[in-house]
Amino acid sequence: MSTPWHVLGAGSLGTLWATRLTRAGLPVRLILRDQARLQAYQAAGGLTLVEHDRSCLHAIPGETCASPAPIHRLLLACKAYDAEAAVASIATRLAPGAELILLQNGLGSQDAVAARVPGARCIAASSTEGAFRDGDWRVVFAGHGYTWLGDAGHPTAPIWLDELAASGIPHEWTTQILTRLWRKLALNCAINPLTVLHNCRNGGLQQHQCEVATLCAELSELLQCCGQPDAAQNLQQEVERVVQATAANYSSMHQDVTQRRRTEIRYLLGHACEAARRHQLVLPHLQQLQLRLKEHLHLRGLPSD
Repeated sequence: MSTPWHVLGAGSLGTLWATRLTRAGLPVRLILRDQARLQAYQAAGGLTLVEHDRSCLHAIPGETCASPAPIHRLLLACKAYDAEAAVASIATRLAPGAELILLQNGLGSQDAVAARVPGARCIAASSTEGAFRDGDWRVVFAGHGYTWLGDAGHPTAPIWLDELAASGIPHEWTTQILTRLWRKLALNCAINPLTVLHNCRNGGLQQHQCEVATLCAELSELLQCCGQPDAAQNLQQEVERVVQATAANYSSMHQDVTQRRRTEIRYLLGHACEAARRHQLVLPHLQQLQLRLKEHLHLRGLPSD
């Protein structure tokens, strides 16, 4: 019998993984925050995956954080600002040597989670897969991507990577996961805040090429200073490629602001600007971008931390 996959975080990527693992015949359990949420999920009959305009309902068992069953493998797919509290809510259920796959944007939350559960193995993940929810308990697979996984402290790959392959989850184990995380953080810092401030789709940034180029230059300088030269390589070209490839899409941060949800500013721009301060690096455009975004959020009554 395979080790069950517990999934905490019923957002787009969490439900995408849960449905694909289930479709491959693997045991999956969805952890929901309370009894009311569990009842709503059970009433829906499970999670629906929409792929190539076809819908399929997967009756994945659900449970609350209070369930007594031990957890040996956990996919943590909540927002970065919820990650530490989410893990704290199930910490007593983690079996000795439990493995946690951390599917959060930005940097900072991974270290907070690892400090909270020192007896667990924390594996960081960076994904470019596209998915969105078009209703409660429904996820639409929106674009092929890739997921890189790695553990900076223990480079040996886990045996369950075969289960990801069987589930059709494109992935690669890397010993340079921090480089991947820094690279994605830089891409997000160069794209997401500007789409919010200019209220545009990703493609709208083609009208602000000078601003994007200036940010990329400062972000590259930061990455070099943080010991991540590979993450800095050809950053501007990669940002321009992403902007063009996703021109019709709204960034995740733009969607959060539009739907009046908290953003992950602290783990993106906040982490970058804090790293610059630690290294006594003056990056005026990046720091001004953080101030502009905070003011924008404040004016809309949204958290700016």
